[in-house]
Amino acid sequence: MESLINQSFKAYRLSAEADGSSRGRIVETCIDELDAGDLVIKTAFAGVNYKDALAGNGVAKVMQKLPCIGGIEAVGTVVSSSSEEFAVGDAVVVHGRGIGVKHDGGLSEYVRVPAAWVIHIPVGLSLLEAAILGVGGHTAAVAIDMMEVNGLSPERGPVAVTGATGGVASIAIDMLAGRGYEVVAVTRRPETEPYLRKLGARRVVAMPDKAERGKPLEAGLWAGAIDTTGGHVLAWLLRTMMPHGTIATCGNTAGIDLQTTVLPFILRGVRLLGIDSNTEIPYRKKVWGREASDLRPRHLTDIGGTITLDELPALLDRMIAGQSRGRQVVAF
Repeated sequence: MESLINQSFKAYRLSAEADGSSRGRIVETCIDELDAGDLVIKTAFAGVNYKDALAGNGVAKVMQKLPCIGGIEAVGTVVSSSSEEFAVGDAVVVHGRGIGVKHDGGLSEYVRVPAAWVIHIPVGLSLLEAAILGVGGHTAAVAIDMMEVNGLSPERGPVAVTGATGGVASIAIDMLAGRGYEVVAVTRRPETEPYLRKLGARRVVAMPDKAERGKPLEAGLWAGAIDTTGGHVLAWLLRTMMPHGTIATCGNTAGIDLQTTVLPFILRGVRLLGIDSNTEIPYRKKVWGREASDLRPRHLTDIGGTITLDELPALLDRMIAGQSRGRQVVAF
């Protein structure tokens, strides 16, 4: 650890602009400049998420502290520990708890965080596999786990996944198909159908148009749905759920407003579940265990790819423009 104190390394730091927005830049920093924590982790990979793009490009005010190193997740190896639970050399993953938003985050060659935020990578997952899963995979797994707790099973009928080419959705399609579900990918990018079918989608359908205003209840199409988009797409799902269907909602790329009625809930018993990846540690360990076993995706190398830190700003631009696909991770 002593040898790291004065060693400089690269990180992606967000700072305040004159208009109050945030903007990210690649900088040189050192361990002493990082926020406090029990563990120092040498980052192997850091997943890149839509929230990182919003913050890095100043599109939305998601940051709670500036300046702050970005990146809401990291996978790596412990190089310094004052915790009895973790030893030097342990392979770990950290996400949530405000990293990359109000505590220096994962887009850095080293990360320093409280041990209470960290879990060991389950046996059977490599560092790269854990990184491709990351927040996106954990969100998808939590959605499936909670939907199954609420009665979803393959024999109930089709499951729709919206925003199908995104990181959460791509992994969700793979996980659901591996569990035997009939998965329907909902996308605005029809040219990606071969990719979605390779992940396990039985059908690929077009995202509904925002101008469409259907009846309060329409023909029931879905036993379940994982919605990564929100807005008018979530409203469409609610109108088209089968009786006692279950929707897990975890994104807002189509907007944060929701125009609906109570009819799907009181006439069809539809369940709407809010999914947050910032899970409590005992439940997080359980779900990560499923990610390494019965929910382990079969096509991680198709879903994920690696970039360098220098390539990060261009990727964030593509994410904002809706031109990215799957999960990209920065390889340090």
